[in-house]
Amino acid sequence: MRLLLILLLLFPFGLMAQQISSTYLDESGVIRWSEDEAEVKGFGVNYTVPFAHAYRTAERWGVNQKEAIDNDLYHFTRLGFDLYRVHVWDTEISDSLGNLLGNEHLDHFDYLIHRLNELDINYVITPIAFWGNGWPEPNEDTPGFSEKYGKDECLTDPNCIKAQENYLTQFMNHTNPYTGVAYKDDPRLIAVEVSNEPHHRGEAAEVQKFVQGMVEAIRASGTEKPIFYNASHGTHFIEEYFEGGAQGGTFQWYPTGLGYKKEIPGNLLPNVNDYHIPFSEAFEKHHAGKLVYEFDAADVGRTYIYPVMARSFRTAGIQIGTHFSYDPTFMADVNTEYDTHYMNLAYTPGKAISLLISGEVFRKVPMRAEFGNYPQNLEFDDFTIDYHSDLALFNSGKKYFYTNAQEHEPKNISLLQQVAGVGNSPLIKYQGTGAYFLDRLDEDSWRLEVMPDAIWVEDPFGRNSPDKILAVINWASHSMRINLEGLGEDFSIKGINDGNTVDVTAEQKSFEIQPGTYVVQRAGSSKSWPADEDFGKGKLGDFYAPKATVEKSYLVHKSIESASLDQPLKIEVKYVAKEKPKAIKIQPGFRDPIALEEVKPYHYQAEIPADLLYEGLFEYHLIVKNKDGKNITYPAGKEGRPSDWDFYDREAYKVNITPAEYPIHLFDAKSDSEWLVRQWREGFRLVPTKHSTEFEYQMPIEQLFVEDPENLNAEPIYDYSFKHFILDAIKGRKNDLSSKNRLVLKGRSLEEKPLNLQVAFVLDDGSAYGCMVEIGAEMGEYTLDLNSVQPVKTVTLPRPYPSFLPYYFEHDLPEDFDITRVESLQFSIGPELDEDEKKASHGLGIISIRLE
Repeated sequence: MRLLLILLLLFPFGLMAQQISSTYLDESGVIRWSEDEAEVKGFGVNYTVPFAHAYRTAERWGVNQKEAIDNDLYHFTRLGFDLYRVHVWDTEISDSLGNLLGNEHLDHFDYLIHRLNELDINYVITPIAFWGNGWPEPNEDTPGFSEKYGKDECLTDPNCIKAQENYLTQFMNHTNPYTGVAYKDDPRLIAVEVSNEPHHRGEAAEVQKFVQGMVEAIRASGTEKPIFYNASHGTHFIEEYFEGGAQGGTFQWYPTGLGYKKEIPGNLLPNVNDYHIPFSEAFEKHHAGKLVYEFDAADVGRTYIYPVMARSFRTAGIQIGTHFSYDPTFMADVNTEYDTHYMNLAYTPGKAISLLISGEVFRKVPMRAEFGNYPQNLEFDDFTIDYHSDLALFNSGKKYFYTNAQEHEPKNISLLQQVAGVGNSPLIKYQGTGAYFLDRLDEDSWRLEVMPDAIWVEDPFGRNSPDKILAVINWASHSMRINLEGLGEDFSIKGINDGNTVDVTAEQKSFEIQPGTYVVQRAGSSKSWPADEDFGKGKLGDFYAPKATVEKSYLVHKSIESASLDQPLKIEVKYVAKEKPKAIKIQPGFRDPIALEEVKPYHYQAEIPADLLYEGLFEYHLIVKNKDGKNITYPAGKEGRPSDWDFYDREAYKVNITPAEYPIHLFDAKSDSEWLVRQWREGFRLVPTKHSTEFEYQMPIEQLFVEDPENLNAEPIYDYSFKHFILDAIKGRKNDLSSKNRLVLKGRSLEEKPLNLQVAFVLDDGSAYGCMVEIGAEMGEYTLDLNSVQPVKTVTLPRPYPSFLPYYFEHDLPEDFDITRVESLQFSIGPELDEDEKKASHGLGIISIRLE
């Protein structure tokens, strides 16, 4: 007995724990918890502060990385995240032989994992990223094998393969000094993904051998954790991945492409209708699991889309998913880490609440549950999606979450436990732009948390820089009304976070509120709620928000391109400053100024009457009058007024005012070709014509079908399609659309033969209506009669990634063409071509497009 006790004392607890993994894959490919055999479900984010650009930025700005991690993880808990994933920058924590380096990056990663453990957040680790550590900056010289060999050689070079195997074993064996547990034994570790997005080429046998070596290296640590391999890349090797020992596949989804360089407009729900995996039979054959390591609707600033993506994942049989990527709060105002993505509770509140709702989708919606096709599937389970009001709603009875102002009543107020939202609802009226949370404490008491206002002052998806402020935070006071019968009308509101001394009483359910954490309590209730009392995964008084960052005035306004002569011109302005202005006025030439009205915080509107407009280039300025009496004129942003003799920068906002019968110009090659939604091909270029202000955008297409090296088994689709969003072009001429009867394209075929081009209008429900137009080899104007359009296939544009996802949006929408609902134009080379034409070269040159 004594000998047994000695052995137990000497035997490391980690080695005992490794005998039973916390998770396993069952015979049907479902990840389950070993303790109770329950299905593993999880939802969260990628987050990168221990590494690369985020780590360096914190160093440059004097930010303590561990404090930044703590602050952001608090927000993770408020957003209900129970999962974390990251591709570890192996290049920063390894040498060229694959030895693990104990440095500041590994230390901060260990700390992050430790804090996730404390907060009951599980995780998936991808130990190898292959990337350099620079993005978006130049790469640094780092010691790792990825730096020495690069991704291509890492997949084939025997020395690099040996280094990776060495590294994987050491990584899994590494004991986290903050937890005292090796990664291989951590019960919070659900699964290991070998590496981030390998793009295997070559022979299948070599790929299988590579995967087998990586799997064996992980198993050499003694871990029994499920091992996954990337299934989005090199999909034609899926059998080899499983034969090599992988137990599951990892997926990604970027349904709106990547790197558009400004916010993508229009209804994108057709892009996320279905996450169809054409090689799913391989998963069934090998009883393999599925998880999503990255997803985002890149370059989309709206909130409605994420729960639909989550639902499509669940229908595809996917158990866990992590959004890419959560912006560290300390640098979210500039969004330099990944400018095509933008997500942070403080700076993108509606989008963050959308992730909160998406987590509920992953936990509530059964795997492989079917809900039909768009648009019939916009109400499913307890979820409601509305593109037009940019709304995602979760309304379950106990929980009531919404991403935008809405009028859906809570299902059962008596059962309600949690509220999270942005904007007004039947339960809470609040004009601030930040998110808020209301959590029931008992029958008489609730915890209220209010985030400060976030105001976007630039398009966050453009070309970003640490010197370019994209969003600001304002700690403003706003009126709030809470309509809960259990609270009565004169409840108390007491601040409980550090430094919050607010102690007020509501009047008829309304009160003024500033950012912070509060206890809201029915009048007469005597229970005390100290700030240090346990609440959720923290304390009742917990609160974190960035400080106010409004250091100067920001006026955001874009004049519309064209407007009708006989219609008033609507002007919308967003303005934020340290102090509210005394007035904001439109100065239409030398006419009397027109005051704008504040319709909600930071948003101002007015109309220029139709009788003040004139045919031609209409010009106006915006003048902000501050409380000190000074006038600032925009777009110059300079003190003074345009009428002052010394006001030299008189550049004005300009709108082309035209009679209703004039054409509506939809595309000009010089200004619009950059924003065509298209797959790039070699030879695309913008060239001048013989006319001084005219340019032609040339699109030579050598092959309609181009083999995808990541999906060699794909069924060939002989089609090249591109899209042009026209929402800005028609915004001021919507009333004139119904009077137009033809579309005119000025252009030519780039080949010595006519080009059969399908031109279609895509409406706000994703349906497309078009017909064929023969474009001659001579430059000319080619016409489409709007009365001849018929339903045609909608191409999923922007093209989603991975490329195996559906090329066409399959739908059963009404066959009624309504031009007033048009959002974009779709152009397709491929429809109605014979077999020889499909395999021939084609080319299109476009100068302009108009409706008349």
